[in-house]
Amino acid sequence: MCGQLLRHAPENAVSAVGQGVAAWSVGDKEGRRTAVYRWEITRAALAQRVFAIVRSRTYDEASATADTLLSAGITSLEISLTTPFALEAVTTLTRELGDDAVIGAGTVLDAVSARMAVDAGARFLVSPSLDAEVIRTAHRYGIPVFSGVSTPSEMVRGLELGADALKLFPASGHDPAWLTEVRAALPQVPLLPTGGVTVDSAPEWIAAGAVAVGMGAALSDGDRDTVAKRAADLLTRLEEAAPDRPTIRGTADF
Repeated sequence: MCGQLLRHAPENAVSAVGQGVAAWSVGDKEGRRTAVYRWEITRAALAQRVFAIVRSRTYDEASATADTLLSAGITSLEISLTTPFALEAVTTLTRELGDDAVIGAGTVLDAVSARMAVDAGARFLVSPSLDAEVIRTAHRYGIPVFSGVSTPSEMVRGLELGADALKLFPASGHDPAWLTEVRAALPQVPLLPTGGVTVDSAPEWIAAGAVAVGMGAALSDGDRDTVAKRAADLLTRLEEAAPDRPTIRGTADF
């Protein structure tokens, strides 16, 4: 699966789940270990200003979609738990991709599914709702959470609960101009518009102040060549949409 992109995680990379310090630590040849913390994972997951959402009817379909997206150059994937055997897909991708991509779990609704996703190897969790137990559970093991919000009140509550970023969902219920107005009052809110975001609207959301966008079928539909061209065009346009803001690419070493 995933062809040339896949490789096993290095033998000296160990999960730190259960240690309550960091989600992942990597050791050098002399045995020294460097912890990777939530903020580092968050920056790596959102470095391209887009994360792809994989939501499929079967495990095989999800694997094929992930393969296509990774081959197209997308480095951050959210595997929705509505996909059959989603946790197995998370485990396989995380193990085989190592530091080539950041794999997370989506549609995480409660503490139980949060812990299962963490144990499966998810590097970040995404939820359509704002749930304190999901945040608390993931943070206990050093995993960032992108919680779902749709109003300024929920955004403030999300900040109070410690969400690492806030998924504006569904984005189709708003527009970039609305986000500009919200950020005038809440400039500290790291928003991730998701749900109804297209290749054309994604740069507009970034220009309005979004940290990144989440995209599903609008990014992944089509054959490999189509997706590759779409992804390349999107990444260029996202970079151009926020020239004043420094790129956050390459800030975490998995």
